[in-house]
Amino acid sequence: MLIEFRVENHRSICEEQVITFEASTAIEEDKKIELFSTPSDNISLLPAIVLYGANASGKSNALAAIEYMQTAILHSHRLWEPDLGVPRQPFAWGEWKAKPSTFEADFFIKDVRHTYGFVVDDEKVIEEWLFAYPKGRKQTWFTRDELKFDFGDSLRGERKAIEDITRPNSLFLSAAVQNRHEQLLPIYIWFRSINFSRPSLRDGRFFHSPMNDLRRLHPSWLLGVPDDELTSQQKKLIVRFRKLLRESDFGVTDFQKIQKEDKGIGNGRTEIALLHGDNDTGAWLPLEEESSGTQTMFRLAPFVLDALQRGGLLVADELEASLHPLLAIELIRLFSSSSTNPKGAQLLFTTHDSNLLGNITGTSPLRRDQIYFAEKKPDGKSVIYPLTNFRPRKSENIERGYLQGRYGAIPYLARFGEVAE
Repeated sequence: MLIEFRVENHRSICEEQVITFEASTAIEEDKKIELFSTPSDNISLLPAIVLYGANASGKSNALAAIEYMQTAILHSHRLWEPDLGVPRQPFAWGEWKAKPSTFEADFFIKDVRHTYGFVVDDEKVIEEWLFAYPKGRKQTWFTRDELKFDFGDSLRGERKAIEDITRPNSLFLSAAVQNRHEQLLPIYIWFRSINFSRPSLRDGRFFHSPMNDLRRLHPSWLLGVPDDELTSQQKKLIVRFRKLLRESDFGVTDFQKIQKEDKGIGNGRTEIALLHGDNDTGAWLPLEEESSGTQTMFRLAPFVLDALQRGGLLVADELEASLHPLLAIELIRLFSSSSTNPKGAQLLFTTHDSNLLGNITGTSPLRRDQIYFAEKKPDGKSVIYPLTNFRPRKSENIERGYLQGRYGAIPYLARFGEVAE
């Protein structure tokens, strides 16, 4: 489970920004929003965090920073070209363009807290570190200063040989796991298990998308695979996905893959069709002809179900895109109860839907320490901060306060009417 993520100098983010899943002790307990207990007596973790902000405020950049960290861990040793430096996206102008970028995460794996992070510039990895805290006691597994490595006694297995093949622009963690370092493999797997759901996929051509995770994960990809080749988790995912589609009140009862032939092209393309009604009297409609809400749910639901099924972190940009607020609330609540989330999955998402801040169903789906804001300053730099910085009263209407600008992170539109003059 993720405890905290920190980033500095990535896209519109300059100074260090922090998102923490550590629950505030100042917030009254909400029995409908269950916290995750940890081996640390003073730390409970939140099941979900939402990030609000105006368009182009930096919300998506905060999520992209997590994805960049994951990409560097998974691919820097194997895919980054040895002579092309470090592919990164620092702040685009001024002195920050030449400054290093920093990424760090605190997380639990099997009740042991870990801290992993790295610093990079355009040419190389400047620093890298990994600490573990079994029974709360700090262990240094390794630290790195460019190509100088210091290994702690707690890190077993091959070290020198991996050090020798770690390039200046490759992470040691990435090189170690690619060379079968067993002790570091759980760290790698933890980052690999983070799934990202994006709002950019708007039609039925899932299998022509560069989103390989979607191809791997989406139940429609599994249709037609022989039953004996499916894992038990894949079988459960298909069943639960069908059930979720039916219960979402879109009028959809089933789905299937359809092979379409492209005229003049030898290979056809695979598209998705959804069934409305029963098999005898219903109609199959192409996904691309469905409503935006149905398409959003079809894209998002597998990631939600996969996270709930195995645990892990789901990062969703524009969670509510074209979804009814009540449906978005129910998706969030799936993460907030041990009955639907027994593996301790977490959700980090952006949204513009202020209804989630209010009590449209009588009970808010979010605690106040689950609400963050992103705001872009006049100099183009994004800052991220929690609602708890404002110490809102228990009786305060958070939705109204946000829309009135009490917490910032809304667009400045005072002169918007002048465009028609």
